[in-house]
Amino acid sequence: MKRILSALLFLVAIAQFVSAQDLTLPRVSQNATVKQTVGLTDITITYCRPGVKGRAIWGELVPYDQVWRTGANEATQITFSDDVKINGQNLPAGTYSLHTIPGKDQWTIIFNSVAKQWGSFKYDKTKDALRVQAKPQTGPNVEWMTFSFPEVGASSATIELAWEKLRVPFQVETNTISKAVANIQKVVPTATDWEVPYDAAEFAVNQNLDKKQAMDWVNRSIALKQTFWNLRLKADMLAKDGNTKEAIALAEKAVALGKANNDEADAVSATEKQLASWKASASK
Repeated sequence: MKRILSALLFLVAIAQFVSAQDLTLPRVSQNATVKQTVGLTDITITYCRPGVKGRAIWGELVPYDQVWRTGANEATQITFSDDVKINGQNLPAGTYSLHTIPGKDQWTIIFNSVAKQWGSFKYDKTKDALRVQAKPQTGPNVEWMTFSFPEVGASSATIELAWEKLRVPFQVETNTISKAVANIQKVVPTATDWEVPYDAAEFAVNQNLDKKQAMDWVNRSIALKQTFWNLRLKADMLAKDGNTKEAIALAEKAVALGKANNDEADAVSATEKQLASWKASASK
């Protein structure tokens, strides 16, 4: 019994020691993560946010012309789910540590292949995957350093670092169009749902892609099932190509289907107005 009691007391002592060592306190510069999807590409930035706290930042706390972790604590990490271009230069998909070299008139943005680093203390230039240049700008004061995506499109975005009264933007381009077209070409030929080729055709029209291919996709949608939506889309495509007579016939059929199926009233009404405009033009 004494041995069992001694063993239990020993285990309790160990547990108390481990608990005492597992001290969790808030960081002064707290962790943050920002994630943005650009087309079909996910971009994630993980960083720690230092504060200004009344200090002189640029050229003082953060020296000019020296590699900086671009934040506090661990070096900032940035992940791209697909290959991208940064300021026009190729960067493969992956996770990188994001370092910078601040300058008065120009910054160097560094994507280093060693993703996990404490600060930039063991930064190795030979591990750089890409370096690009960026022009700093001025803006309203930001107390806690922030990464954001102020501009986002289907195939590109602006990433901006903001701290104190400084902004440092750089551009990211994705391969959204080529990736989307590859998906379409893979899925559409065997699709049995009219919405799949319809979505493909609508995407092609909105992105000003090959007209013949877009027409093939909308025709496949109509072949699977005639709806207000695919007939209206084809009518719009025909009208843009100057085939007003065919566009009118399809638009009339689309409106009839839309009313019969109680489709979105505003969309049906808009098509009726467009139809009236086409008829007026055709009668001149």
